[in-house]
Amino acid sequence: MNDQGIDSNKPMATAYGCYTVHENASLLDRTTFRVPARAATLIDVHEFDAVPGLLEEAATQNREVLILGGGSNVLFTRDWPGVVLALRTRGLDVIEQHVPGTPGDAALVRAAAGEVWDDFVHWTLAHGLRGLENLALIPGSVGATPIQNIGAYGVEVGEFVDAVSAYDRTTNSIVRLDRAACAFAYRDSLFKHESGRYLITAVDFLLPRQRELRLDYDGVREELAAMGVGVADARAVAHAISRVRTRKLPDPVTTGNAGSFFKNPIVSADLAAALKSEYARMPTWPLADGLAKLSAAWLIEACGLKGFREGDAGVSDQHALVLINYGSASGAQIWALARHIQQTVLTRFGVALEPEPLIV
Repeated sequence: MNDQGIDSNKPMATAYGCYTVHENASLLDRTTFRVPARAATLIDVHEFDAVPGLLEEAATQNREVLILGGGSNVLFTRDWPGVVLALRTRGLDVIEQHVPGTPGDAALVRAAAGEVWDDFVHWTLAHGLRGLENLALIPGSVGATPIQNIGAYGVEVGEFVDAVSAYDRTTNSIVRLDRAACAFAYRDSLFKHESGRYLITAVDFLLPRQRELRLDYDGVREELAAMGVGVADARAVAHAISRVRTRKLPDPVTTGNAGSFFKNPIVSADLAAALKSEYARMPTWPLADGLAKLSAAWLIEACGLKGFREGDAGVSDQHALVLINYGSASGAQIWALARHIQQTVLTRFGVALEPEPLIV
């Protein structure tokens, strides 16, 4: 029996058609950090129609519910004494082939929340649609992408979200939130600010067939040249970015991690200028409203923490933003390392780093 009262020796599973209930379930293989943790009850949901009843039952029993997607953006520092709902729903559809009045002859497509994100990206490319190629090889599920407003290589998913369908746990109803209602910002959205309220069921994307490719970011053109690509198309860009990500970031299949652990901090333009005057090599990007963005990776590396390790919890020697489970680290140990990094950067630069993953 552990601290949460979960007996780690007696797992059980029962199938009910559209969902499967696992009692006393290991979560080790349910997150890309691969840390040891258990859920008192884990429910794999294959048909979304089962969700309202499951939530009602959990509420009746006064059991807290945690929603889990692909597990690529969560760190368990302890066992979960309540219910974990894991969405395994599937479905990809072209809702409208040619949306009137949209640039680039755009199509409207819908993806179920449980679809694997990278598989969906390549599905859109196979259908001749552009926009998501810069987001190739990001781990996780489609339903998780609007929450974090995932981004990479100069593109954010919020640019292409037309609407999000979700179950509103406050009103017990299905709602459809358009892009404006989602309040997308840098690694942020309505769903983060009202955490736990919305259970995303599907996402609609408005994707053009013609769009200028975004190549001026972090070695993309150089990778295309190394591939021998003269005139790139969206598929070639996705392939190039996948190659770059594979080199720069450890594979979560073999090495536990959740990709970038910290957001690039947004600070005042005055603070950025003051730091830049002292550290000439520090990257800064001006933003609107008297703000600027700094490189979290640069700050961490400047503190000498790239490659730093405490037991099996460490900072990747490939990329300073990536925290690693080298084998048997616990979630608490990885979180302790993250807090050490935060304090070190704050002490040296006066800049607070905010984690990207959900910390449980």
